Amino acid sequence: MKGLERRGSREMKNPTALTYVKCLLVSYLVTAGLLLALAFVMYRLHVSKQAVDIVIILIYIVGAFLAGFLAGGRVQERKFLFGLMMGGAFFAGLLLVTLLVKGGTDGGIGKIFTTFCLCTGGGMLGGMVR
Repeated sequence: MKGLERRGSREMKNPTALTYVKCLLVSYLVTAGLLLALAFVMYRLHVSKQAVDIVIILIYIVGAFLAGFLAGGRVQERKFLFGLMMGGAFFAGLLLVTLLVKGGTDGGIGKIFTTFCLCTGGGMLGGMVR
């Protein structure tokens, strides 16, 4: 019985990489759902480009926050660090999809760096809140 208890607590302290992939997958699914909802709103209400850009950034922050929040619940210490890493991984996935779909980015290195900072900051905040 002791071996099971020790193993269970160790798994909680040292989650596997698959656990983090699952956290990212959930955050990507939520992000995709929010982006689909935004597309529907844009279709129905003809929202301005500036408003859409702001909402997209907020959706990215929410997705990174969720990834950090979920990962932070899996570890006991340094939750902010795991949240930061999840935010960075979330950004890397977004950047990869953007490069594959569009063949490049629209805003240059400044916009990429800003999005990176927002994603990692959101992920770190999510890890700290949990």
